[in-house]
Amino acid sequence: MKSDRSAALLLMGVAILGIVIANSPIGPAFLDFKHSYIGFESIGLKLSVEHWVSDLLLATFFLVAGLELKYELSIGVLSKPASALVPVLAGIGGVVVPALIYVAFNWGTDYLGGWPIPTATDIAFALGILAIFGRGLPKSARVFLLALAIFDDLVAILIIAIFFTSDVQAQWLAAALVIAALHVVAEKYKKLPINYVRVVTFLLLWYTVYQSGVHATIAGVVLGLIIPAKKTHSLVAKIQPWTNSVSLPVFAFFAVAIALPTFDGAFSSVFVGIAVALPVGKVIGITALAVLANRLAAKPDRLDLETLDFLAISGLAGVGFTVSLLMTNLAFVDTQYIVAEATLAVILGSMLAMGFGAWLSQLRGRYYMRKHREENAAS
Repeated sequence: MKSDRSAALLLMGVAILGIVIANSPIGPAFLDFKHSYIGFESIGLKLSVEHWVSDLLLATFFLVAGLELKYELSIGVLSKPASALVPVLAGIGGVVVPALIYVAFNWGTDYLGGWPIPTATDIAFALGILAIFGRGLPKSARVFLLALAIFDDLVAILIIAIFFTSDVQAQWLAAALVIAALHVVAEKYKKLPINYVRVVTFLLLWYTVYQSGVHATIAGVVLGLIIPAKKTHSLVAKIQPWTNSVSLPVFAFFAVAIALPTFDGAFSSVFVGIAVALPVGKVIGITALAVLANRLAAKPDRLDLETLDFLAISGLAGVGFTVSLLMTNLAFVDTQYIVAEATLAVILGSMLAMGFGAWLSQLRGRYYMRKHREENAAS
């Protein structure tokens, strides 16, 4: 946990550095570099520097997240179906309620298409903040947030594929499924150099998913979920130091390195809808359904979390940042002044949610540490 907190502090530090540089005198030159294209055009892999980071480098983080989720679903906290259902239902609440709040503010306007913006959760930032401020919370708090955030990201990828992708290439998706199936078979052969096979599978999965038009980071989740559960701990131990020290900091630096927009006049309903939906909608939607699902489960299947714990985690899940910013640019591609407002709203809403979640996570962590000390003293 100590290394997690160190990684999270590094993540926040480089994120602040990114936004400072982007708005400094050298900002225009840096942003030109960020949006410059490099790659291999002959095989359809000419991406901007920003997209190499967000599509390929971040996929390694999603691989770790997929491995951790596979362990928890197989033999960990979420191994019982009733327990696994809690983050899924909470995730549904965390998508539906923010979308409804946004729609309520924008009903009858030309901006209803922005409803997906407040539905996203930035898994990297959310887990990072929990690592810093959630010391003392039960292990199930991190597992719940991990599963919830992955579910939200998968929904976000689905939303992008359905509403913002003009042509999903089914043949490339089919190729990705074949590669995944072959890897499941390969995992059963002990004589294969399986770690090399995993690297090749990761690259092939990433390439085919990218070519399909679906967000390529899902390749990491897929590979993590098809690797046997008993192998996940050793792989996480090998990969996580690299993702914590390289992948996530570089991603955070580029993702938050945006020129803060300025504009005149009053805020539109888009700004208000997003700024309210991210912190308030996530907290209401996630907490309500998580508490309901957990209480309806049989006692042995319940997560050892209380209502205030779910409330704290739901605040962290309101950190939209990168995925919300991506959806902003997709939803309002032809209206740059609305993009400017929506960008500020995402930053403000995410900061409000982060502040609330961090504050309550710290309070709850202290509560559990005090409780453990009292129990130890009594025994």
